[in-house]
This record gives sequence, structure tokens and C-alpha cells, in this order.
Amino acid sequence: MTDTDKNTRHQARMARKKAVIDASIARADQEKGLLLVLTGNGKGKSSSAFGMVGRSLGHGMKVGVCQFLKSRTDTGEEAFFSRDPKVEWHVLGDGFTWETQNREQDIATSQRGWVVAQRMLADPSYAMVVLDELTYLLNYGYLDADQVLDDIAARPAMQHVVVTGRAASEALRDLADTVSEIADVKHAYRDGIMAQKGVDL
Repeated sequence: MTDTDKNTRHQARMARKKAVIDASIARADQEKGLLLVLTGNGKGKSSSAFGMVGRSLGHGMKVGVCQFLKSRTDTGEEAFFSRDPKVEWHVLGDGFTWETQNREQDIATSQRGWVVAQRMLADPSYAMVVLDELTYLLNYGYLDADQVLDDIAARPAMQHVVVTGRAASEALRDLADTVSEIADVKHAYRDGIMAQKGVDL
């Protein structure tokens, strides 16, 4: 087959592909606030969420971030995004559950944190709300799952919500518009490499 033949076939194939994609884009005529769930055992769930924070800010949108479980306030994402007046950032945890080792404390902390999230979810001025590591609070029973799902479902019509964390429940997946499961193929930590600034922190 000559280069001319290859180029002709490629052009025809891409024209067919473009027609399919254009038709799909034309059918997607709804606009609404989305619930996105980023789950799975792989690295990158929170990183993906913070990428959407950056996109939102690029469009001049107001963003709220609630970080559950995590207690560190020295991460690069918080240092960067909290400078922006359109971001409200809350670190709402006492540390991971294996650090606190206190179920009653974790429940009380989670419930105080959810009050902050509820305020954001009820306020249409927040175009996006990130609920980082929320799945753990639901899976451990620290929060009432029905109440949490009701609060998310009742949010303003155009507000986007991003939930991160492993083992997202079926109820949360069912409520979501988009669910991404990030697989764990390989991780530097298992080779004894500590968390790195700019990558993990």
C-alpha cells in the first residue's frame, strides 16, 4: 500500500470518527451540576479533584474544599489554592483512623466537618464543592449515609460536587453522574519511597 493510499484511508477513517463524535456532542444538550465520584485503590483521586478545582478557578468559579480524615495543612494544593479568594478550604480531620485510634473522636470530628460541608452544599454561590475522602466516613458509619446522600442530592441545581475515596458505596455510585475507578497497578511507596512534595504532598 502506498503512502497516498494510507493517507486516503486514514482521512476516511477520521471523517467517520468525527461524524460519530459530532453527533454525540450534539446529543449532549443538557447543562446541570454534576456529582463526580473518584474511587478505587490507585493514586490520583484527590489529585484529579484538585485538577477540577484549578479548572473551576480558571473560569472564575467559587470553590469549596472539605478534606475529611486528613489533618495536614502543609500540602502543596492547600498552599496554592488557599491563596485564591474564590477558594474556601477546610482541613476537617484529626488524621487517619489508624492515627487517632478513637472511634468516638472520629465520629465527633466527622459530624463537625459535615456541618461545614452542609453549609457549602446549600449555598448556590459555590460552583464546585470537593468532599475529599468522604467515602471513608460513610463506610465506617461516622456519618449517616442517607443524610449525606440527601444533602448532596438537594444541592443547588448547577453546583458540581466531587467525592473522593476508596470503596465508594453502591448508593453513592448510583447517585453520581460520573464514576471513575482508579486502579492500583504500582506505587513507589511499596518500594520504600516516602511521599514526595509535588507528587503526594
